[in-house]
Amino acid sequence: MVSLFETLNRKPLADTMRPNDLSEVVGQDHLLSDKGPLARMIQNQNISSFILWGPPGCGKTTIARILANKINLHFVQLSAVFSGVSDLRKVFDEAQKRRAAGQGTLLFVDEIHRFNRAQQDGFLPYVEDGTIILVGATTENPSFELNGALLSRCKVFVLNRLDDYALSELILRAEKIMKKSLPLDEVGKNYLKALADGDGRYFINLLEAVWQYAGPNEILDKTELEKLLQKRLPNYDKDREGHYNLISALHKSLRGSDPDAGLYWLARMVSAGEDMKYILRRLTRFASEDVGMADPQALVQAISAWNSYERLGSPEGDLAVAGLVVYLATAPKSIGVYRAWNEAVRLARETDSLMPPKHILNAPTKLMAEIGYGKGYQYDPDTKDGFSGQEYFPNEIKHHVFYQPMERGFEREIQKRIDYWNNLRKKKK
Repeated sequence: MVSLFETLNRKPLADTMRPNDLSEVVGQDHLLSDKGPLARMIQNQNISSFILWGPPGCGKTTIARILANKINLHFVQLSAVFSGVSDLRKVFDEAQKRRAAGQGTLLFVDEIHRFNRAQQDGFLPYVEDGTIILVGATTENPSFELNGALLSRCKVFVLNRLDDYALSELILRAEKIMKKSLPLDEVGKNYLKALADGDGRYFINLLEAVWQYAGPNEILDKTELEKLLQKRLPNYDKDREGHYNLISALHKSLRGSDPDAGLYWLARMVSAGEDMKYILRRLTRFASEDVGMADPQALVQAISAWNSYERLGSPEGDLAVAGLVVYLATAPKSIGVYRAWNEAVRLARETDSLMPPKHILNAPTKLMAEIGYGKGYQYDPDTKDGFSGQEYFPNEIKHHVFYQPMERGFEREIQKRIDYWNNLRKKKK
């Protein structure tokens, strides 16, 4: 029988399972295999500063610690959340003393993106002169969160979230340490993997919780797991990269005419607590920018879904947004108006001092009529064909064709109209 004292002093499973060699780290073979860049650093006994970018629980801290041990560097760990300038100064001073004594220092900074720009700049001289080997860990895109000067001195290695194979390997290792099988059926194991969402540390904590909850010779199923374990909140910050990644995935799924993927990414954003007004704003933009005149009803549908959501709220209004996603995904796509508008804006900026031709100017005074305002203007609805063919660009520039409809959706009909008017224009010249 295990005593209470032994239970309280037992090391957590995650600590017991912490790898001591790169070969024991799962899910990161692209970096840690024999030909991987981090493995080569150990082989060559030569390490330079780098940034580890990856989701929580993928092994960033473990990898840094192993590298320091293998190359005989003093390992110092700081968290940018809890550390300030005084902490950094102390680390740099001690590193300089160790360097004078012949030993290098590997400084591991967790959540390095939390340091402000000035604090990040403070690393530069110590990285450049070799006082420290900096290994920064971040869950955010370094391109957005780290100084360009610091990035130019550090390689960036991308770590993967742990896949099904890696999580299965962790189960086998945990069973070996615990000396007993995980008390779950196959469905329960798959549910546990889904709950972990690629986070190895969280997954090991879940495994330990299952062993603690299960009775002797009991095999838990998914239903019992749901009662015992709280669902993990999605790893999603509405003002950081996850926010932009998911809206990008939604936008591109719609552009690729995939309603199922569109619904999936919409559901991901909604379940993560994204502001539905932001989603609707982006969908409305998509209706005008990507669908455009290929289906003029798309914009009407977007505004209608927005109005429906504002009247119903969530969850009832979510269905209107889901319907909009399906509509936009299955609508024909055209950027004809988008291209035309950009070209029109460019020419307008280049010729912004040119007057309209006088025949399309109103002449509310006698003087304006005398100098030619409105002279020769033809009222199109009153012409034989309902089309005069007059020129409406400034006299100083030629007629430009900005809008070129694409051969899809409603734009086929628009092209027929334009062709008809072009033929009439040629006849009238």
